[in-house]
Amino acid sequence: MAPKASDGEKSGSGVWLKGDWHLHSRHSTDSSNNPVEKIIAFAERLGFDYLTITDHDVHVGGDVAGHTWSDPAYRSDSLLLLYGAELTAPRGHVNLLSPEPYDHQLIFDRRNDRDWDLQLLKKRVGAHWSANHPVTSNHYGFSFDLADSIEIWNGPMWPRNAANVRVWDNMLLSGRMLGARGGSDAHHGVPERAELATRFTPEATMNYVGTPTTWIFARNRSKGALLEALVAGRACVCANPFNPRIEFVADADGDGHAEMMMGDNAIAGGKPVSFEVRLSDGGPENATYSVRIIKNREAFATLPVDPETRSACFVDIPAAGERSYYRAELDGPQAAYAEVPGSMALSADKVAISNPLYFNYDPAF
Repeated sequence: MAPKASDGEKSGSGVWLKGDWHLHSRHSTDSSNNPVEKIIAFAERLGFDYLTITDHDVHVGGDVAGHTWSDPAYRSDSLLLLYGAELTAPRGHVNLLSPEPYDHQLIFDRRNDRDWDLQLLKKRVGAHWSANHPVTSNHYGFSFDLADSIEIWNGPMWPRNAANVRVWDNMLLSGRMLGARGGSDAHHGVPERAELATRFTPEATMNYVGTPTTWIFARNRSKGALLEALVAGRACVCANPFNPRIEFVADADGDGHAEMMMGDNAIAGGKPVSFEVRLSDGGPENATYSVRIIKNREAFATLPVDPETRSACFVDIPAAGERSYYRAELDGPQAAYAEVPGSMALSADKVAISNPLYFNYDPAF
């Protein structure tokens, strides 16, 4: 049985919220059988907490009445619905995200400007700039210094997304603290009647809301807190909403308490740091998982997950005076996603990916 919608899962001084940052409805010309009301009803039924429908530049050229945000179906009593659109430009695709409506027309008109001019414009408009699917035919070709976050997992197909993760690792290694998210980029829904089927209809059973799912650890259940946490990297990405999520923490000061969580940055003084990967509930019963630890873009360790504690621990010494980052990838069997059954095989054995823990990074870089 699918979980009911709730106020999220509380943990510590915040709340875990799950959702999808990248979706297309009938307001995108390349979408089929996917009205806004179908997307929202699906997400509500499966207990998602937030959602952003990011149709392609539909509210430009004076089409104010017909765009996604003006659709009377774009409302929910249980979901946090953010305002977004996918900026489509010769240099690539960007999701612009905001708690409130913003002037997308202004950015669309200047989408081919120099990056330094777009940086000023982004601040003026006040929208979150998220780099979409960096390594695809519709790549991301803007400067990553514009980006507030990056889409490392686009759609359910894990092998294709490994290259996106490599780009992210390159940015992290360069000293940039860049929060990562996923996005289904789903365009097509299951038709209500057989005669409405298109050649794209099979995609609806392989890629839909939550393939992948991004879990955000926000200070409270609000749209502003969601975006704040996304920028800070307090997030993990799961292949589907029924998989366990990763909580990656560390005890950097040796007091026995894990005071660091994903997105945090600490000063490393050449002393041992205790790390722990914790799994939430979810996944197949008695599943066996392993965790790959990535340090500074390189594979550092592969650890078994203890089936009793649902955790894996290790100790390392981040170098004093040098930047280091660590992130975790969870491998194992996929949880059943009966509503989107074709997604499970496409995700292979990649269950979830954490955001990093940072040491000796410059937050003002």
